[in-house]
Amino acid sequence: MDPMFSPALHRQRHEFVIDFVRSYKPKKVVDLGCSECSLLKQLKFHLEIELLAGVDIDGAILKKKMCGLAPLSTDYLQPRNDQLRIDLYQGSVTQKDARLIGFDLVTSIELIEHLTLADVKLFSEVVFGYMTPVAVIVSTPNADFNPLFRRMSGFRHSDHKFEWSRAEFKSWALKVCLDYGYEVEFSGVGQAPPGYQENVGFCSQIGVFHRLGVSEVCNTLCSTDAEDVSSYTLLYSKIFPSLRDNNILRRVLASEVLYWAEKLGRRWVEEKTGVKDDADTPDQAGGDGEERHRAPENPLQLEEKQTAACGAAMKSLVEHQEVGKLDRELFWTDGGGQQESRKLGRRRRSRFRGQWVCRRHAVPPQC
Repeated sequence: MDPMFSPALHRQRHEFVIDFVRSYKPKKVVDLGCSECSLLKQLKFHLEIELLAGVDIDGAILKKKMCGLAPLSTDYLQPRNDQLRIDLYQGSVTQKDARLIGFDLVTSIELIEHLTLADVKLFSEVVFGYMTPVAVIVSTPNADFNPLFRRMSGFRHSDHKFEWSRAEFKSWALKVCLDYGYEVEFSGVGQAPPGYQENVGFCSQIGVFHRLGVSEVCNTLCSTDAEDVSSYTLLYSKIFPSLRDNNILRRVLASEVLYWAEKLGRRWVEEKTGVKDDADTPDQAGGDGEERHRAPENPLQLEEKQTAACGAAMKSLVEHQEVGKLDRELFWTDGGGQQESRKLGRRRRSRFRGQWVCRRHAVPPQC
């Protein structure tokens, strides 16, 4: 019986990368052989990532899938604190490009088996010797596991150039560490049925490489001193909205101020009038049914009641002050809709209820 995986094997590989991102929180991540960008679509939701890049030799599939990486409506409604940029490149992983130097994490998920052995050597030189990332995750099929697929003959995919056993993968990984100054941990996803795990290992074997002697200074120097090579074609680049953008920050602050001003104003009116909206007042359990379902007050009556309370409150706050030769003349509107002035003692009809204004008038010199 062929082994079945739950969740699916490709999801387990992606989840392995996501768990690594959660633990180490890299800021710059590139996925080599990103194909349909399914891993990138999941990584873009991790707020610690500031630069997310994908590379694939098939430009047609990148153009078809790149729209799925665009910001969502929620990204504009709730902008990130830090900026995120997503770049997609068309190019071969056997070629150098200076724009990918100094990343925190490089992922190569089920990629190297699609290369010839000569290209695998170039891949090692480019990724570990030229790009010099802090960490690299490489996954590839485990040939020791293949006998459990009884209906399969040959390789798992028609485009695979080879499939390594655990010993062959370990030999390649240790040589990379020796040549380029890395250390490696071996793991995998896709467990074998009970009784087979020890003999065949995981369905997909994974090597997690960590660069020795990592420092931010080294990363900066590596990216500065590297030759300026641009062999990839940039197909897509998008910057997500963030609070680092002054325009977005101003809009967010203005929205917050308006929200709290409206909320505090409504609370002040409720305290003065003692009337709350039915939507904000929960029903009291155990009360009289007729009382609980009483019809709300007439809107005009409610407005008159609120206006009277606001007018009375405003009138109590009015003060007459005289400073030097300047005097404040304060106007307010009482509950009856009359606007009053304490200094002039005049009355006039106001079109706006519950509002007051303050004006300054020069006091004529005393004779």
